[in-house]
Amino acid sequence: MVVAIAIYGFTAVSKFSAICAPWLFVMFISGAFILLPALSLDVLGETLPSGWTELINLGDQSIWTGVNSDGEPGIGLLEVIGFAWAANSITHFGLIDMALFRFAKKKSYGLATSTGMMFGHFVAWISAGIMGAGAAVIIGKSIVELDPGDVAYYALGWSGFVIVIVAGWTTAVANLYRAGLAAQAIFTKSSRKKTTIIVGLVTMVVACFPFVFSQMLPLLTYAGLLVVPVGSIVFAEHQIFPKIGYTRYWSQYRKLTFSTPAIASWALGLLFGFGLNMLNVMSFYYLFIPTWIFTILIYTFLAGRYGAKNKYPEEEEKERIRNINIEKFQEKKAEKEVVIIVDNSLFTKVLKIISLVVLAITLVLACIVLFGSETEKIYIENRELFYTYAFVCTVIYFATSIWALRRGNSLNK
Repeated sequence: MVVAIAIYGFTAVSKFSAICAPWLFVMFISGAFILLPALSLDVLGETLPSGWTELINLGDQSIWTGVNSDGEPGIGLLEVIGFAWAANSITHFGLIDMALFRFAKKKSYGLATSTGMMFGHFVAWISAGIMGAGAAVIIGKSIVELDPGDVAYYALGWSGFVIVIVAGWTTAVANLYRAGLAAQAIFTKSSRKKTTIIVGLVTMVVACFPFVFSQMLPLLTYAGLLVVPVGSIVFAEHQIFPKIGYTRYWSQYRKLTFSTPAIASWALGLLFGFGLNMLNVMSFYYLFIPTWIFTILIYTFLAGRYGAKNKYPEEEEKERIRNINIEKFQEKKAEKEVVIIVDNSLFTKVLKIISLVVLAITLVLACIVLFGSETEKIYIENRELFYTYAFVCTVIYFATSIWALRRGNSLNK
């Protein structure tokens, strides 16, 4: 399913995400609301903590206990922050954002990244912690014995199975699309669809092996280390060079087909990062920070030795004229583009309103479970009520959202 969506290109990926994202935000928040009373009953003997101090105490005893599944000291807050940053450094420090945002029409589009981080990681991870600990209490098992299906079901009922699938899809679709583009850059004779299918099939096979999900933390961090030096090279070239009097695009002006400073900096960055890890100088959650800085310094030094210090007035003037011509070409191309017809029909508006209303109903039902359950009996009754009607709302949301989307698409065929 993920591969099928990814091969249709960026438009399909963005439309798919636009439908799933609002529902995911609501469901993650709702899941935490549903299972927090179960945790509170187990730890505090009441359905709702009376204040912030009790809430933190509840978390200390049942969620962020400081002890891992083997009874040994776990990671601290700084390592959690370090891992969160390192896992996403693939995207932010590792060039992916820069590669996508170079096509952005406005600088403000960069806020989309921070918004996604806020809800997709900060809110979602806190909610996942509450849901995991709450499901463990209800089932009577250790949290490490649970799989995502167990946690999602006890948090959201049948909607939980949907969220496990959709959450996986929304992450995998975008990554597969990018991976297909990257593969096409290497295998230039193959189409993007073909390379995406091949990458997708390989990913499906790899994902069947337990080491992928059982070693997710180090895998993400090491993957970040691989691409962070690339991001630092691009950052140095675009942001630092103009400020220190170096020439941006110097290797292009010198007509070099192989950039020794770039390759050497990337290789040395990897040696530096993985060397620090082997020497156990610091937690591997933080390795991307010194690796990023180290690679910037090495690339700046080597690029200066290979010609970045020099001036290329003729080449820079040609580049300036080229950019002006590109802008003119894009403007002419934009004039010929087909104007997208926005569906403002009453029926489509009604469909969109219904989809928003059912999301609001889902959140209200979750609030009733959290704030309207004075006793354990009432809590269980409210929770069962949520399971039933939240799933009905989920079905209605996707039905109306997809219907509205298809009506808009039909106008532009």
